[in-house]
Amino acid sequence: MTAGEKLEIRPIAGALGAEIHGVDLARAPDAELVATIRRALLDHLVIFFRDQNLAPAQFLAFARAFGRPVEYPFVRGLPDFPEIIEVKKLEHETVNFGGIWHSDTTYLEIPPMGSMLLAREVPLVGGDTLFANMYQAYETLSPGLRAMLAPLRAVNGSAKADVTRTREDRVTSNPGEARKSYEAAHPVVRTHPETGRQALYVNVAHTLRFEGMTEAESAPLLDFLFAHQVKPEFTCRFRWAVGSIAFWDNRCAQHNPINDYHGHRRVMHRITLAGDKPR
Repeated sequence: MTAGEKLEIRPIAGALGAEIHGVDLARAPDAELVATIRRALLDHLVIFFRDQNLAPAQFLAFARAFGRPVEYPFVRGLPDFPEIIEVKKLEHETVNFGGIWHSDTTYLEIPPMGSMLLAREVPLVGGDTLFANMYQAYETLSPGLRAMLAPLRAVNGSAKADVTRTREDRVTSNPGEARKSYEAAHPVVRTHPETGRQALYVNVAHTLRFEGMTEAESAPLLDFLFAHQVKPEFTCRFRWAVGSIAFWDNRCAQHNPINDYHGHRRVMHRITLAGDKPR
């Protein structure tokens, strides 16, 4: 940070989410700024920046200050920046990318730590994104249910995630990956590696069943958890503008892009950061 910068963190909801003002991300962040932003992410689970019109190289440099960018399994990145994918819905389309509550790619053995999204084109209205606090989702369960969930693991599969590859070119945009099917089992209750807090770690987009149980046997409890974890009081809503950035912690937050802007164009650039094996 420079002497002239005055960083301000403004929470946007009671459950999670904060906007960070007074910082220009086009300049490489120093160690103090990186530490401040990381602390804000851990405290608020998702953080937002406004008016950051970064070139792809600048966006990637900012992301690298917080982790290792990794390529997305099913979508080919930009030609000169393979770690940046374009998330796009065009005027003639009626379905959007990732349009369901989820944690990113939990069907991988090592899911991402977090993701960053930078708005390039947005509709005049609509296209907001919802976020939900999985710490609160876990902590508000009864002691009896928390004890029941503690030893359980859940199987997550990419086949269930077809809803998140909904544009007509998504499956073929990275043909070698499109033919693959991923599956991974993770704890139903995940301990965050930095905060030590426990979070509910199942999601309706990817979670198939509990390990050792059938899908039919798992469905009643999973359906309850899917509904519980996105109660309004656990959520925040972010309205995009060109140059807005969202940075969320995939280990303890879910997100859901709202598909309410048919006939309009929305283009975002996204970077995913490598994570660790859930425990």
